[in-house]
Parts: sequence; C-alpha cells; structure tokens
Amino acid sequence: MNGCGMGPASLTPTCQSASATFIRLLYLLPTKSSPFRRAIGGGALLCVAKSKSTAPSGSQEMVKAIRVHELGGAEVLKWEDVEVGEPKEGEIRVKHKAIGVNFIDAYFRKGLYKAPSMPFIPGMEAVGEVVAVGPGLTGRKVGDIVAYAGHPMGSYAEEQILPASKAIPVPPSMDPVVVASALLKGMTTQFLVRRCFKVERGHTVLIQAAAGGVGSLLCQWANALGATVIGTVSTQEKADQARADGCHHVILYKEEDVVARVNEITSGNGVDVVYDSVGKDTFEGSLACLKVRGYMVSFGQSSGTLDPMPLSALATKSLFLTRPAMFHYTNTRDELLETAGEVFANISSGVLRVRVNHTYALADAAKAHADLEGRKTSGSIVLIP
Repeated sequence: MNGCGMGPASLTPTCQSASATFIRLLYLLPTKSSPFRRAIGGGALLCVAKSKSTAPSGSQEMVKAIRVHELGGAEVLKWEDVEVGEPKEGEIRVKHKAIGVNFIDAYFRKGLYKAPSMPFIPGMEAVGEVVAVGPGLTGRKVGDIVAYAGHPMGSYAEEQILPASKAIPVPPSMDPVVVASALLKGMTTQFLVRRCFKVERGHTVLIQAAAGGVGSLLCQWANALGATVIGTVSTQEKADQARADGCHHVILYKEEDVVARVNEITSGNGVDVVYDSVGKDTFEGSLACLKVRGYMVSFGQSSGTLDPMPLSALATKSLFLTRPAMFHYTNTRDELLETAGEVFANISSGVLRVRVNHTYALADAAKAHADLEGRKTSGSIVLIP
C-alpha cells in the first residue's frame, strides 16, 4: 500500500499554515462491495498541528493523543493536544471507547517498521462510537459502535478519522473493551490457523510465547481444531495459563531445552508447524523443532530482528518458511468482515476466552509499552481514553 499521496492543496487552510505538522496515514482505495455489507472506500488523513492559537479554527477540534517525535524506547510516547478535522467523503469520525495495545505498536515506535511520517500517532486497533460521517456516506450513522484493526495507524487518540470501509460493526452483545483487546490478535490468529497453515485434527503445533496476547488465542483455537498443542512460556504462572488455554504440553524455556523437549514429546518426529512471534532468540530452535516438510510461521520479532539466514538452511528438512502480515489476508471488504465475524463468533461461543489482564489510561501508554516489552504482562492490554 502507498501513502495517501495527497498534496497540501487538498488540506484545510489551518493545516496549510507554516506551523502545522502533517501526519499522513495510509490511503486506502475503495473496496469492492461484499454480498452482505456495503463497502465504502476512502482515504484516512489525520492532521496534527502546533499553533500559537489556543483554539482550533474552522472545523478543527482539539483532542488528546499519544505522539512519537523520535524513535526509541517507551519514553518517546508523548501525551499531547492534536487537531482532528471533520470526515470527508467515504470517512467517519470515531470517538474511542477502548484501544488495543499490540507488539506492532512498539515495532513502529522503535523503527523496526517504518511509520508513514514523523511525528506519528501509533496504534492499530480500537473500538468507538461514530460521532460524524462524511458527506453522502451510507451504511454508517452517528451512534454506531464500530471497531477496526490494522491500517490506518493512529488509534492512540481520543478520536480518529477512519475510512468507513475499514470500520467493522460490533455486535451489541459484545463489550467494547473485550473487542479492543482481541480483534487484531483474534484476526491474526484466524489467518494463522485457518489460512496461512490450515491446522487440522492430528497436527502437532508449537507456539512460542504461548501466554502472550496472540499466543493465548492460538493455543485455544488450535486446541479447538483438534491439534496437539505445545507451548513455551517463561514462568510457572504463565504455564498455568497456557494449560488453561488448551496447551497439552508446556515448556518452561528458561529451565528446559525446548528442542530436546519437543523431540521427546513427538518421539523425535518434530511438529507440523511452529508459530513464532519472538524472532531472534527462538528462530533457530523453532526450525530445529520442525518435522520434515514442516512449516515455520514467523509472525513477530519481540526479541529483535532476525539475523540473515541462508536459504540452504531450509533444505535439510525441505522446510517451508513464511513471514505473513494480517493486512494481506484482509485485503478486501469481504475478507475483513469474514475474518472479524469468525473471531466474534468464537468469542461468543466460548471457543476463545479473552483475558483483559491489564488496562491503562491512554495517557499512560508509555508505561503499558514498558510493561509489555519487559514481559510483565500476559493476555491482552487495553488503553482507556
């Protein structure tokens, strides 16, 4: 996907002033209508300005948000006033009720992934109430409760402008805090076990960081699909959680040799698939745990960027390696709604039990990031505006 590519001439006079700083979020082209939801296309643009004036002019209003002016640790997350305009054609304005925290937010903050511009507002997931709709927009109305997961970035704010095509209607029976804690992680889990590698009864899977936000859901979903689930965790407390989530075998990686234990559990055969969100510290061990023609699914790098690896390393067991991103599995409006719908259905039915173990005020996002990266958390983290 490209940046929105909109020039200064398309912005409001307030945003064109010399004192303004622009944050460009990803521009999303209109999507094809789904059979059951009308997709409304459009771009997303959030304008953030520093002005000598204490009050915004025109249609600009001030809200609070977390901004990043320089790459670095959690301390670079700053609580600031920003301007948010009115939605344009194909857009909605959402007042957030709950905001999900994910490792990808830290990747952008540290520069492992490149943000669209500097400074920027992080965050890829939120639930809120529609407070304004763009001209001519149908299918969404003021008062609707909607969620989104993925692009455009910018959920660490009290309010946000979104493309209506990316808004997912939230069932009335679902708690916004639960949805904000589970939507991005749940949709990630869905494509990992249903499409990236299709887990079926009889498979044996290894889940690194089994007590994490995605790891917890992976354990539950893989178990429900009939797989034998092996999970790695750092503490006995997290081991207890992993077992409750459906792990048949839990490995304390600080005390046990993961590869040796997997070989013992599988009688030397190895596992069908490894889901590894840790990255640098676990990658080689994950490959060693695979069976012949096994699948290595590397979907995160919480311990750091992977070192270069020769392609010939896969030839020893004819292994498959993939580095997927959710955005490529929710490209269309139909894919987006179907993926989210399956997550909602599994939460409602009890297949997925969501643990909102940690909530922080939005202003305390820096502490949330520090705790997440310090492995002081388990389950999901939510920011409350």
